[in-house]
Amino acid sequence: MDAPLIRIQNLHKTYDAETKPVEVLRGVELEVSQGEAVALIGSSGSGKSTFLHILGTLDTPSSGRVQVENKNLFDLSEAERSHYRNETIGFVFQFHHLLPMLTCLENTFLPGLIGGRPKKELKKNAETLLDQVGLGHRLKHRPAELSGGEQQRVAIARALMMNPKILLADEPTGNLDSRTGEEVADLLMSLRQKNGMTLIVATHNEHLSTRFSRRVLMKDGRVSQLP
Repeated sequence: MDAPLIRIQNLHKTYDAETKPVEVLRGVELEVSQGEAVALIGSSGSGKSTFLHILGTLDTPSSGRVQVENKNLFDLSEAERSHYRNETIGFVFQFHHLLPMLTCLENTFLPGLIGGRPKKELKKNAETLLDQVGLGHRLKHRPAELSGGEQQRVAIARALMMNPKILLADEPTGNLDSRTGEEVADLLMSLRQKNGMTLIVATHNEHLSTRFSRRVLMKDGRVSQLP
């Protein structure tokens, strides 16, 4: 049997607070295979976002191991983790975090610029991605000229710019109406299947979670499998 793409072992995260430390993750154990679609569900404050941020190396654990392709991410230097994050991980957040002064095209190819890739090649790839998410006619528009759903589609295109192995999405439909949220969910699932990515989505939306092949409940800083 192939080794899992992601292996989380005894993961803890504690934040210092004015009164007493706040323990957010309490010994999380999880394995995820290449190409899996995993819904991470739980109420607000259950640790979902913290977990995704650590998996994506945007935050560091207090203790425990995060292995991707048998590599412990927190044995890497900060520069190595930055390179890993740019090349391997795509992020989609509840708030799209698009840069308002840039066009859809420029927002999409920004990760490639950070990665040092040729701009001409990046523009072509960004155009293809925006076409895939249904925004090929909006290349030169800026975020303020788009609807919320369209802005989230740009954020998805940007997340796919470096052809990541792993796509992490934190409440990607949380700020959208139900119809637009369904469209964004459809898009994520379609792109995952087409690109063969591993998809992990944190959500408190029970209906959305039922569309995933695997559901994991996060409660009180721990995870358990759901049917």
